[in-house]
Amino acid sequence: MENQEESNRRPLAVRNISITKRIAVWLSQKNITPNQISLMSIVFAAVGFAFAAGYHFWPAPIWLVLFALMIQMRLLCNLFDGMVAVEGGKKTPAGELFNDVPDRIADPLLIVAAGLVAYSTFAMPLAWVAALLAVLSAYIRVLGVSMDCPADFRGPMAKQHRMALLTVTLLVMAINQWFDLLPNVGLYLMDIALATMVVGCAFTCWRRLAFIFTTKEQQAQAASVAASEPLSEPLNEKAHD
Repeated sequence: MENQEESNRRPLAVRNISITKRIAVWLSQKNITPNQISLMSIVFAAVGFAFAAGYHFWPAPIWLVLFALMIQMRLLCNLFDGMVAVEGGKKTPAGELFNDVPDRIADPLLIVAAGLVAYSTFAMPLAWVAALLAVLSAYIRVLGVSMDCPADFRGPMAKQHRMALLTVTLLVMAINQWFDLLPNVGLYLMDIALATMVVGCAFTCWRRLAFIFTTKEQQAQAASVAASEPLSEPLNEKAHD
């Protein structure tokens, strides 16, 4: 059972970094539950949305930096809720619920917020499509697990890739505005990022669906072979007699 739970966790190399482990230990020693950390990801996403709205009405590079910071804070919540629960020994019966549902809220909040800092008239439609595809990619992963398939975290536009794309784009936009490097091109950086996310998320959904289909076909073939093996044994014994 523990091996199955471990396989359902997103593989993250950052969990093995010493400072990450120390922070997780410190959090687990406090009166903080993994579920509370999970819910905080929604709070940071909402604050990020507010910063994006601030930029939309009063364009200033600092809003972009603050928005990027909230994205990273949301990711830290995603990291430490699992570490406090598993490594810290503070699992709860409803842990899976808190582990998954806040993500389905935080992801669309941040992606739609990115549409507020983009420039073109197509930005918000792109953001909404990207948000829907992001939720769909997570749904496909959970569906696969419910069908006895291994949890599939593949990209090219999984959660960490989406958030990295947004963070880098926001920081590049901020630097571009501060130093007035490429004023015309810089306006459309988030539009390009959202278009990239839409294509990447669509491809990610297709890859995960293909993985589920292939896995179920392989499981069916293995079950068919296993079912036929006992039938051949009595025939062999009879022939031997």
